[in-house]
Amino acid sequence: MKNLFFLVLILGCTFNAFSQEPDRPQKPLPSERPNRPSPSESGERSDDRSESLNSKEKDSMPDIDLYKIISVKNDTTYLDTTLTILKDYNFNYLRKDNFELLPFSNTAQTYNELSLRKDYRRAFPGFGARARHFNFMEVEDVDYYHVPTPWTQLYFRTVPEQGQQLDASFTINTSKNLNMFIAYKGTRALGRYQNILTSTGNLRMGFSYDSDNNRYHAKAHFVSQDLLNEENGGLDSLSITQYINKEPEFDDRSVLDVNFENAESTLFGKRFFLDHEYKLTRPSDSTNSLSIGHTFDYSYKKFDFKQESAENEIFGQSFEATQLRDQTRLEVLFNEASVNYANSLAGEISFKAGHTNYDYGYNSVYIRPGDTIGNRLSGNFLHVGGSYIKQIGGFRVEADARLNLADDFTGNYLAATASYEFDEQNWIRFGINQNSSAPNFNFLLYQSDYLNYNWQNNFDNEIAQQLFADFRSEKIFDLYASLSQIENYTYFALNEGGAVKPFQAGNQVRYLKLKAEKEFDFGLFGSYNTVMYQNVLEGAGVLNLPEFTTRNSIYYKDHWFEKALYLQTGFTFKYFTKYEMNAYDPVLAEFYVQNTQVLGGFPVVDYFFNAKVDKARIFFKLQHLNDLVDGNNNFSAPGYPYTDFLVRFGIVWDLFL
Repeated sequence: MKNLFFLVLILGCTFNAFSQEPDRPQKPLPSERPNRPSPSESGERSDDRSESLNSKEKDSMPDIDLYKIISVKNDTTYLDTTLTILKDYNFNYLRKDNFELLPFSNTAQTYNELSLRKDYRRAFPGFGARARHFNFMEVEDVDYYHVPTPWTQLYFRTVPEQGQQLDASFTINTSKNLNMFIAYKGTRALGRYQNILTSTGNLRMGFSYDSDNNRYHAKAHFVSQDLLNEENGGLDSLSITQYINKEPEFDDRSVLDVNFENAESTLFGKRFFLDHEYKLTRPSDSTNSLSIGHTFDYSYKKFDFKQESAENEIFGQSFEATQLRDQTRLEVLFNEASVNYANSLAGEISFKAGHTNYDYGYNSVYIRPGDTIGNRLSGNFLHVGGSYIKQIGGFRVEADARLNLADDFTGNYLAATASYEFDEQNWIRFGINQNSSAPNFNFLLYQSDYLNYNWQNNFDNEIAQQLFADFRSEKIFDLYASLSQIENYTYFALNEGGAVKPFQAGNQVRYLKLKAEKEFDFGLFGSYNTVMYQNVLEGAGVLNLPEFTTRNSIYYKDHWFEKALYLQTGFTFKYFTKYEMNAYDPVLAEFYVQNTQVLGGFPVVDYFFNAKVDKARIFFKLQHLNDLVDGNNNFSAPGYPYTDFLVRFGIVWDLFL
């Protein structure tokens, strides 16, 4: 895998960076706009950009609009080489905005969730080990491309202590019909505390193809991933006291004692994916279109927890005193066929039917007095579904549904939205989501060398409904509101004996979320503000979230050196109210509910200096700057300290041939 990464890096560096095509903020193509575009990305003014380019350079390269990024659902955006405040928010390990997440101290560790993140388009249980899945790339995380010239993107970012984070991608159209891409994202970070080294890799490669007669379309990818974290169980009780008291001799975090230094957990994954479609009617027929499609998805996941010697005081008794190892595997083979009909009056209608084969579990059966825990959950089932899309002017209706035809894993979902677009920057959308699905596999069956971590449950399906509204206005603000209700909410928590176990809530959980965003532009100065309010109306004992979360940035922006450099520099403030923060369990790689410690309620101030030179965006950050003033004794989870002051540097560089 490392050899593949260096191959991509070498190929990318062979292409020169002299292209000077006009920059534009990233936006969807008018005919293929995603459901929820990103907020306004004001930054470099188009008139300033155009003045910085001479006519020879503008004529020498294709227009930036021709560099297209295409999602698995065929939502299409342009390549965006501008510098905006949102690019600063996305410049992190996940390469996406982590406003609703609280990171642990080391890069590529896990995140505590500051909001409820639920997939309402799911009718089948997930794998488990959710704390290790934040950087796991699913089908929807892999993009496809169509480019007029080869394009390489290089990403680099420093990490705490020893190591670095790199993400390199290369894509080329060998013809107008065929695009191929390869990318590798790798991270290695030692961290400041004992035994929290992280080492992760995400390899993805694939292609997309359109036939000359525009009847056949295909996209496919292969992904191989391994996400390793050394585990230390958090600080021990004495070190927690020393950390909270801000004792100067412990500013060197490596001298703080942790619960253990002999464990690691790794999430492995491989996936082969193919989605293709053939049009039975002539593409020139703009009134009626009939096509057939097929989706193939083979996925393999393995979670591996290893520990050299048992920590019985923390996790309870164990079968083995040394060389403990828990391995959990899941294989899923998914096939779906579809018939798709589009009519200028009726809209787009799709009927789907598919088959799923699944195999989850372990190698042996666990027999204990009066009870037996099986080793497999496996089987086959069929499903049917459909979707509908209709657009009249600015009004658009969408619906998507699926129903499992199964005895063991019954499930269904329905998602429907209605939206009206006044223009590209102003729209409103309403929607409803409903789904019924079995809890994740690790709630239903789990085996471990620790006695407390063995169970087999017959939980009911989680049944969830959500109403939401999405409003966007460039002149006013962006607002998202949702009301969710969940029956049979499933979670991990401590039992009466202090062991982590799966539970299912007897009462329903109801949850309200309001999130507002607004950008202000004052010429050379700008401000971007995000506020989130949450209220657990019912079920506060099993769903713990902060009531308020806010992030506010104020910055200076200008062109320097005769517009050769564009910069944004300023401060970002983030704060969330105190709450009973979920705790982390390294054996499961899951968070569990605890109601004894109230944490949070601390501000974080970052200073950033970001610049754009040609097609390179340079990021410099003083992270958690207020730590230098009042010290740091805050937590990302009980026993796991929040990150200290850090100096961060990185770059994103787009290279064209």
